Amino acid sequence: MPSTTLPPRKEVSLKETWNLESIFSSVDEFEAAGERLKERLPELTAYEGRLDEDPDTLLDCLDTWQELMRLADKVLVYATLSVQVDVSDQEATARADQARSLKAQATAAAAFIEPELTSIGFDTLYSWLEEEPELEIYRHYFRDLERQKKHIRSAEVEEVLALATEPLATAENTHGVLTDAEISFKPARTLEGEEMEVGQSSINSLITHTDREVRRTAWENYNDGYLALQNTLAGLQTGGFKRDIFQARARGFDSALEASTFFPNVPTEVFHNLIDVFKANLPTWHRYWRIRREALGYETLHVYDVKAPLTEKKPEVSFEQALEWISEGLEPLGEAYVDRLRQGCTEDRWVDRALNKGKRLGAFSGGGYDTQPFIVMSYADDVFSLSTLAHELGHSMHYLLSRKTQPYVYGQPVLFLCEVASNFHQAVVRDYLFRTQDDPNLQLALVEETMSNFHRYLFIMPTLARFELETHRMLEEGTPVNARTMIDLTAELFEEGYGGEVVADHDRSGIRWAQFPHTYMNFFVYQYATGISAAHALADRVLSGEADAAEKYVKFLSAGSSAYPLEALKKAGVDMTEREPVEKAFGVLAEVVDRLEELVS
Repeated sequence: MPSTTLPPRKEVSLKETWNLESIFSSVDEFEAAGERLKERLPELTAYEGRLDEDPDTLLDCLDTWQELMRLADKVLVYATLSVQVDVSDQEATARADQARSLKAQATAAAAFIEPELTSIGFDTLYSWLEEEPELEIYRHYFRDLERQKKHIRSAEVEEVLALATEPLATAENTHGVLTDAEISFKPARTLEGEEMEVGQSSINSLITHTDREVRRTAWENYNDGYLALQNTLAGLQTGGFKRDIFQARARGFDSALEASTFFPNVPTEVFHNLIDVFKANLPTWHRYWRIRREALGYETLHVYDVKAPLTEKKPEVSFEQALEWISEGLEPLGEAYVDRLRQGCTEDRWVDRALNKGKRLGAFSGGGYDTQPFIVMSYADDVFSLSTLAHELGHSMHYLLSRKTQPYVYGQPVLFLCEVASNFHQAVVRDYLFRTQDDPNLQLALVEETMSNFHRYLFIMPTLARFELETHRMLEEGTPVNARTMIDLTAELFEEGYGGEVVADHDRSGIRWAQFPHTYMNFFVYQYATGISAAHALADRVLSGEADAAEKYVKFLSAGSSAYPLEALKKAGVDMTEREPVEKAFGVLAEVVDRLEELVS
């Protein structure tokens, strides 16, 4: 049972926090790094107008650019991570704003580079690769720049667009502060009337509670907190969508969707295929709701019941036990892989797992090219937390291997690929636990966790993607959008997904769009579904013992953005331009529903 109150950040145990001192030993060192970055920016701008001189000048400029951007990233990571674990920390918030401003300045200082490269001409650039071997690492960068050249603006416009990134992020940043620090929720209640605090770091534990009254009051009060601010949140969300549209039009795209898929070189058909397969498989979800209702013995299933535990014997899984099982499940990837993961979780303190006031909702893995990975989550000693840890460690190992193997220019995996590694971890760890753990309560908890994860990736996220598509379209056509518009649209989409098997509660279901910062990322949410689809396809290859599958998978993790995402996936063994991987993922979903039906009967 979760604690009824959350401790302040200063009271949590050090071992449950991450090691930010591995980046900068103190705030003073952080401030000094920021000053050093500002002082060195003229070194970069000194190359403006000179890139066509010769290959050596170009190489010096690109090397300086990489060095300064690495420093800017390091400053930004240190500052923003502090806010994630305590959004009420005003000093940390000020440092994060300062760091974002510095990153925007650095980006603006480099804005001349791509327009000048384009004006030099790609025949010249490719010939310079032969003259100066150290430029060879930029071949894919030049190739991608050539593909993008019609959407690259003049140096002046690129500088303005770079400088605009900071103010254009205001809606997203304000959403984070509002929902993580200033929104208030009434407490949940047990059947006996005991109050339990509702917060971003406790809500997941509350809506999986064995007490239905706790789930109901937690879910209703959580959504009511957002509904009380619906007009403000709608203003922020439309501001985020209008930013997407502005940036797309500024670069000559017909739509925000086209812009979002163009840069990673992913056809828009991948998005539409996902939505089509999702809609075709809604009957599987309808069947799942029905089985869940019958297993719980309820006459009606409400939204706050979709994560209700199917047994009161909830297995307890400590952080240490979770790390042990995750390590054992990942053994097919090799000893070196597992040892590095273990060291990260123990000696290096990658994971901030404490439950405390002011901690952001959910979990993520972050970091920079010159830092260790950092994971934020609220570990609650259950199977769900085990799975979240496995998921975020997948991200962390992906980032770690990419940065270890690739130069800075390719050190960050393309967003389209990010959800592959995380879900791969979950898939292979689940397979291991299903095969090795006989406790029926643990087996049932594993099915529940699997369905909860699929619920997020193959139900919530495709539904939000449909919401994004329709809302962007309305704004692009000049149709007014407000809180009521978005609530009604979201409620309608969820009601279609529930198929009459779940009591939806129109407004409380309809406010779900406001609870996901991912909707500020310009059509990112659909990539959760494509990511889990690719992950299960790759996991199946590794678990079946296919020759070289594990080696190819680790190479995929190490590629960073040195290849286009669909190319990288094809080399690893999956073709996401086809509908088949997504259809197979929904096939896995149907198999888990079958397993659940067998267990509960």
